[in-house]
Amino acid sequence: MKFLLKISVLIDALNERVGQIIMWLILVAVLLSAGNAIARKAFHAGSNALTDMQWYLYSGVFMLGAGYAFLKNVHVRIDFVSGRLSARGRSWIDIVGILLFLAPFCWIMILMSWPLFTNAWQSGEMSQNAGGLIRWPVYFLIPSGMALLLLQSASELIKRIAFLRGLIPDPLAQGHAENDSPEATPADNASSEAR
Repeated sequence: MKFLLKISVLIDALNERVGQIIMWLILVAVLLSAGNAIARKAFHAGSNALTDMQWYLYSGVFMLGAGYAFLKNVHVRIDFVSGRLSARGRSWIDIVGILLFLAPFCWIMILMSWPLFTNAWQSGEMSQNAGGLIRWPVYFLIPSGMALLLLQSASELIKRIAFLRGLIPDPLAQGHAENDSPEATPADNASSEAR
């Protein structure tokens, strides 16, 4: 299990790094969108390549950020149910969800999107807009994002099993519990940790 936990740390580090890069992609996408809008409205000039680049960047943020969101536990979760469960109960639900739903979904998406990417690569598919960009980079985001999410699901699975075996503390309690509320003070956090 120690070896698997080391792999989990490496996967977490990979998705953490991708998440840091994505934060910059968001800034670039916003600046590009604003610049493109200003150029179109103020100077009646624009570029289809820049418009394509906008949605390529937004697609990159969305697709590549899924694994990072899972790492940070900011994905959609039914809190009114999971909040009533014990840490062990939440871990069991996560294990079942990862094995039955998330991992198969990621694998199917990789298998289905890979031919889309390879066909676009081989054919040199271009945007339908005049002066637009080639399409394979944006198609490559689908299997890449799903691979990162699949890796992160493996990491989370390892952590949940290690927690249930008593090898590590609850991975969901580390910085994502009620201590993250804006009303919580450092004293509140210390007292809740002492409990």
